[in-house]
Amino acid sequence: MNPHFLNVSSDPLHHALVALPHGPEFRFIDQLTALVGGKSGAATYRIRGDESFLAGHFPEHPMMPGVILIEAVAQLAGIVAQSDPDHAPLDDLRLTAVRQAKILGAACPGETLFINVTLTARMGHLVQAEGSIVSESNPEAPLLNTSIVLSGRPPETVSVD
Repeated sequence: MNPHFLNVSSDPLHHALVALPHGPEFRFIDQLTALVGGKSGAATYRIRGDESFLAGHFPEHPMMPGVILIEAVAQLAGIVAQSDPDHAPLDDLRLTAVRQAKILGAACPGETLFINVTLTARMGHLVQAEGSIVSESNPEAPLLNTSIVLSGRPPETVSVD
């Protein structure tokens, strides 16, 4: 089984994950391990080694690009934001700002990454989050610490006349 596709019957958080607008080939979350809607979430992603971006980054010693680490945090932040019981999901939610990012290590094929996100603020269509990523090989040393902003549009409402 391709680890990019979840086993629906065994993953109670499957619905939140498949709500991501990304196709499976650009999804950097394999499994949600925790979700507190509107507040926080945790997930994993295993770097398989056959991802297309690894062929050129870097051929002799492939590693996951830092911008894709940030994207993984953004995807998890989107799941957390769209699962908020106090706010309707936003349309066209996307990463719109990286306020801060520190890439502190390399993520290589064969490693499992542990992604954690906490929403820190929400104002209208803007969602601010802080996230971090560690690897299973060194869970005490973060690979990434970042602060990001997502934005979307309020859901369209249909008026009944």
